[in-house]
Amino acid sequence: MHTSFLKKQWIIALLILSSIQTFSQSIHVQKIISLLNIIQFAYVDTVNEKKLSEDAIRAILKDLDPHSTYIPAEEAKEAEEPLLGKFEGIGIQFNILEDTIFVTNTIPGGPSEKVGILAGDRIVKIEGQNVAGIKITNNDVLKKLRGDKGTKVTVSILRRSVPDLIDFTITRDKIPLFTVDAAYMVDKNTAYIKINRFADATVDEFREAMNKLKPKNPENLILDLTGNGGGYLNRAVDLADEFLSERKRIVYTQGINNPMKEYYSTSAGNWEKGRLVVMIDEASASASEIVSGAVQDWDRGLIVGRRSFGKGLVQNPFRLVDGSMVRLTVARYYTPTGRSIQKPYNSEEDYSLEIINRYKRGETVSADSIKFIDSLKYFTNSNRVVYGGGGIMPDIFVPADTGRFTGYYREVQRKGVINEFALTYVDNRRKSLLAKYPDITVFRQQFETDSLFMKQFYDFAEKKGVAMKEEDRKEPQVILPVQLKALIARDLWNIEAYYRIINDINPIYQKAVESFSDGSFQRMKIASN
Repeated sequence: MHTSFLKKQWIIALLILSSIQTFSQSIHVQKIISLLNIIQFAYVDTVNEKKLSEDAIRAILKDLDPHSTYIPAEEAKEAEEPLLGKFEGIGIQFNILEDTIFVTNTIPGGPSEKVGILAGDRIVKIEGQNVAGIKITNNDVLKKLRGDKGTKVTVSILRRSVPDLIDFTITRDKIPLFTVDAAYMVDKNTAYIKINRFADATVDEFREAMNKLKPKNPENLILDLTGNGGGYLNRAVDLADEFLSERKRIVYTQGINNPMKEYYSTSAGNWEKGRLVVMIDEASASASEIVSGAVQDWDRGLIVGRRSFGKGLVQNPFRLVDGSMVRLTVARYYTPTGRSIQKPYNSEEDYSLEIINRYKRGETVSADSIKFIDSLKYFTNSNRVVYGGGGIMPDIFVPADTGRFTGYYREVQRKGVINEFALTYVDNRRKSLLAKYPDITVFRQQFETDSLFMKQFYDFAEKKGVAMKEEDRKEPQVILPVQLKALIARDLWNIEAYYRIINDINPIYQKAVESFSDGSFQRMKIASN
């Protein structure tokens, strides 16, 4: 009898389950295999076995928890890249601008920079095939330009002031994906570091950033974890260790098939002394909550912002026989005081809409709208009250300033007009801008988004189908000019330049800076070492 791919999948699953489950439980697995065999040999039509097996896996995982997921073989490698901290390709950042691949930056030291590709170049052919004006997508570009290290790809570049296309043959290589977006001095006493996720190289990048900033003798550090959805648990532990003295519990994990495992700080650490603020918001999750929870429970620093996401489930990857992967929840994690940060997940719909419901309940604008259960009350090292059961509640709550997001701003943002204008503005003036503003410090101080500049934007937006209405003219555009300036800075330099400017209107950042001088540390009995 021929054994199908589908049948093999379930036989392997049965063997694994039979080795760890009782006979009565494995009977249920045998029911599934029996059904699949019946379908294979008796069903009226041909069955797509691959789809059927994948649908069955997804259905099983869906009934477990919101974070156990299935990743098909063709997506498994790509899914791991952000956490491994690198991929293999040509080393450019790009945007699709006017149906053309527009190079916004080259990765320093990467293959494209080495052969001479520049920001502002347009890729119009790849391997001799036209890629301009064909409605190419971001995914299409990635498929064409990414590839194994050592392989080559030829691109034809259109460059301003050069009449003919320039051909470059690029040898693909490993390209780093950086997780530290920014590291700079806010003022003479305060350093700022922004981390976007927790990947393999995150702690090394953090240490490099600290080594760059320490010669400037900062007394205060702001660690920005807003929007950081997490990543590797061990990297969260390593980062928390940078702030805590020796033998302090950072986190522990536990599950029905995973006995308690505790993680402790070591004697090493780049910032065991000095005042610390950690910025979080509703998009800070998982590894971000491990770090902020440990800092809060030990009263090591102030947590500033809004209640974090509430993901306290630990996933381990398990490879299946065809190269696909299951990320299966194997344990819960708990902060040093024993708080479970995982929010309830009784209903898939309620869980997926929970952040939206926070907005509806007013939680993002008022701390009083957030209700915690007394049975989930815990006490920090200095006896401050904290709560479990749904994310990290900050020590200093900062409401979301939704009033600044005007209807006009939302429309130009939704249609991508803001980013497109910034790219076009830089593309038309790159040399003159860099001549006038040689670095980000000069640009931040001297570049003005005055009425003439904004008129250029409004005219551009109108050509793109977003005209300013009479009621729009009555609303002050607070965010728009700053965001345009920040995006122009990013396109001229890098992502750090963006944060240096956009943070000027970031209320969580502003409160973090203010907390070092307003008595918050003394009032909340937060240690500086």
